[in-house]
Amino acid sequence: MEEIKLGAVYSVGARILLLAQSCGEVVALMRRTMQWFLRAPLDRRNVLMQMAEMGARSFSVTSLTLLFTGMVLALQSGFSFIKVFNEPLYIGRVVGVSIIKELGPVLTALVFSGRIGAAIAAEIGTMKVTEQVDALYTLGTNPVKYLAVPRFIAAITMLPILTIYSNFIGVVGGYIVANFRFQIPGVVYWDEIYSMQISEVSHGLIKSLAFSLIIVTTACYKGFKTSGGAEGVGRATTSAVVTSMVLVLIGDYFLTALLTALHIG
Repeated sequence: MEEIKLGAVYSVGARILLLAQSCGEVVALMRRTMQWFLRAPLDRRNVLMQMAEMGARSFSVTSLTLLFTGMVLALQSGFSFIKVFNEPLYIGRVVGVSIIKELGPVLTALVFSGRIGAAIAAEIGTMKVTEQVDALYTLGTNPVKYLAVPRFIAAITMLPILTIYSNFIGVVGGYIVANFRFQIPGVVYWDEIYSMQISEVSHGLIKSLAFSLIIVTTACYKGFKTSGGAEGVGRATTSAVVTSMVLVLIGDYFLTALLTALHIG
């Protein structure tokens, strides 16, 4: 019995130490990335390629996700208000606040994590197991400068932009349902959207910026830590996506609490 207890203690302790080590390595990766970002000339071509991959090629998926989210949200809120007020009131306000402050940033980040986070982890992980990362050292090129910095810049630039476009598509989806299903005049719907304050819009954009840092940091870290050949690449990719999604959802709560306490939104 004592051996079982000691084994459990050792197992928990080992996991805690591994988590602490991983957190330290993530912080070190972010520090090195910021150092190279501030002092090294940017590879503009690489940055633009990453932006195109993360932004233009992700637009259709995120837009489709938010379109139907806005439509479902308008449909559900409309029927709920009919039960209470016998009229589909405040649909524009509900859709606008819900999407711009919460659902837009979170859902866009989750889709971004599944598509872009997986791609980053797979690309860097493949380079790691095929020793291309070591070859960069041999050629006098720092892997963090060449691989991580362009992806960081592209992610923190494109995810907020994607969120803005996706928010608009989600609001349009809500308008389609409000106008054609509940016969709410477009003027009424859009007036409720325009009544939103700048702080409420900033609330969602700050979240999207934080989510982009979470996703790209996690994906790059998992890529650089890949080992074990093709099987290891698969594990790293899956771990990057799952970890990013979980951290986005956890971070969403704490960001909401912080921004609310600061009266932002």
